[in-house]
Amino acid sequence: MTKPSLPDLLHAAVSAVGGTERPGQVTMAEAVAEAIDDNSHLLVQAGTGTGKSLGYLVPALAQGERVVVATATLALQRQLVERDLPRTVDALHPQLRRRPQFAMLKGRSNYLCLHRLHEGVPQDEEDGLFDPFEAAAPSSKLGQDLLRLRDWSDETETGDRDDLTPGVSDKAWSQVSVSSRECLGASKCAYGAECFAEAARERAKLADVVVTNHALLAIDAIEGAPVLPQHEVLIVDEAHELVSRVTGVATGELTPGQVNRAVRRSAKLVDEKVADQMQTAAEGFERVMELALPGRLEKIPEDLAYALMALRDAARAVITALGSTRDRSVQDEDAVRKQAMASVETVHGVAERITQGSEYDVVWYERHDRFGASLRVAPLTVSGLLREKLFTERSVVLASATLKLGGDFNGVGASLGLAPEGTTGDDLPVWKGIDVGSPFDYPKQGILYVAKHLSRPARDGERGDMLDELAELMEAAGGRTLGLFSSMRAAQQAAEELRSRIPELPILLQGEDTLGELIKNFAADPKTCLFGTLSLWQGVDVPGASCQLVVMDKIPFPRPDDPLMSARQKAVEEAGGNGFMAVAATHAALLMAQGAGRLVRATGDRGVVAVLDPRLATARYGSYLKSSLPDFWYTTDRNQVRKSLAAIDAASKAAAGE
Repeated sequence: MTKPSLPDLLHAAVSAVGGTERPGQVTMAEAVAEAIDDNSHLLVQAGTGTGKSLGYLVPALAQGERVVVATATLALQRQLVERDLPRTVDALHPQLRRRPQFAMLKGRSNYLCLHRLHEGVPQDEEDGLFDPFEAAAPSSKLGQDLLRLRDWSDETETGDRDDLTPGVSDKAWSQVSVSSRECLGASKCAYGAECFAEAARERAKLADVVVTNHALLAIDAIEGAPVLPQHEVLIVDEAHELVSRVTGVATGELTPGQVNRAVRRSAKLVDEKVADQMQTAAEGFERVMELALPGRLEKIPEDLAYALMALRDAARAVITALGSTRDRSVQDEDAVRKQAMASVETVHGVAERITQGSEYDVVWYERHDRFGASLRVAPLTVSGLLREKLFTERSVVLASATLKLGGDFNGVGASLGLAPEGTTGDDLPVWKGIDVGSPFDYPKQGILYVAKHLSRPARDGERGDMLDELAELMEAAGGRTLGLFSSMRAAQQAAEELRSRIPELPILLQGEDTLGELIKNFAADPKTCLFGTLSLWQGVDVPGASCQLVVMDKIPFPRPDDPLMSARQKAVEEAGGNGFMAVAATHAALLMAQGAGRLVRATGDRGVVAVLDPRLATARYGSYLKSSLPDFWYTTDRNQVRKSLAAIDAASKAAAGE
């Protein structure tokens, strides 16, 4: 039987999902197939509307080996498992003569734990277990959530939190879920045979395509204990997010509250002397943390070093004692012991990591208004880890709408541990970058406007001229504005000021409702505007007339006092590189490319991306940032932009029959 051609397979899949075949999608599918055949690696930039999911799924399904697809957002995971994969598998079946199986796999805490649900939560202060269903008043929100979870447990087939609609609070979910460290293990658990997380793992072992998230991929890479089944091809979608997700998983944290929880959980399970040692160490750590000032610790202060060593040694003694003593008087002892062990091991691991003082780690204090001080440790870079763990045993395809920054892929490649494209040598992963373009006509569909006449933004300074400019642009656009701000404080100030200044344009503010509700309400009414910060830069998909003006208040460089970013910048400079361009400008370029991508989501979309920061037009790094953005028509003429916005507004109203 002749092997079906890739163009034929792609055509069948695109027809099945009701899409339109794009030249960029065909180019992408061919490049993915080539990378898989060569066992090499591919970075592919595919603009919004290219149909990148099918661009990688079709060649991956065609080659017949096991594939893991890791993505950053829940929305894309659901789209793949509920829409794209079922239709694609059906469409390819006649030509492939097989029906690839697919499954979704997430971290254990995403699944309902039947042991927790039926036996209760090990209580910190009590010997026995705490039944949250009895403790929570049925009339309270928590009580209602828990009762709904109990009913849902009888009908759900997956136990996956994301299949529960409407959702429940994190507090309610924490009463019925466990982390992998707290899990008793299927062989020891009374509910092991019915376990939802184990069932998901079993389905993943049998599947040809496993859809997961960046966090689980990072855990699989970092912790050494394989979570994902063996696979020959790895596809990382939304790959611009990967480095920050891996950094997040590799970051350790210690807080007095967390240490005290570990003390309470273990105290009843070990002898008094060991418990007292842990209690004393916790008190010493808490005293040091009361005086902690936010910022990086280039050298660990003596009092902190002493407190951490005491904590490390005490935690080690507790771990040893927990492993060798039994106490039958404790109800459901295995669960209580496992939770205590998980808490103490986390404290021990972070305390030991900081006291060992690797030159590759960055340590800093943070202060939070509500939660007090925390001590954090993160890797200076994850590039070496990614090179070693991701690119050695499989073909890897990294896809995103924004991977090509400043005109090439080398910046993103370096953050992933890849040498500049085309570099050869022993142990260097072979890769290439390809930009398959976009189906949109950016110069005709959008304008990039830089407000060159405004004053330069000063850190935390008043920006009256920026707010005046923003108000005029919003009025010209008739609303329809997505405001992307570099800080929550700036978003709140702008919303407060402009709500009183232009009351006829409703302004929604991130944090005042769930993100899903805010986006739904923004899309429903063209006059409505939505202001917010980081998650809006990359989480909003509103095609059509409701989003015709995307405003960035200033270039989103990392804060100068961000300990991790400033440490990374300094490390590049010490190695002879340009730290500002490699770290700060790359960070800003990625966010700006994502933010500008909110404007044109469909072929009929028209509008303006307005950057209210003159540095984009005047600073030397401005050209690097601009070359990372879609190829919009560029202007600094404020009158021209007002006329264009008014014309787009009028056309939208006419089309809507107003």
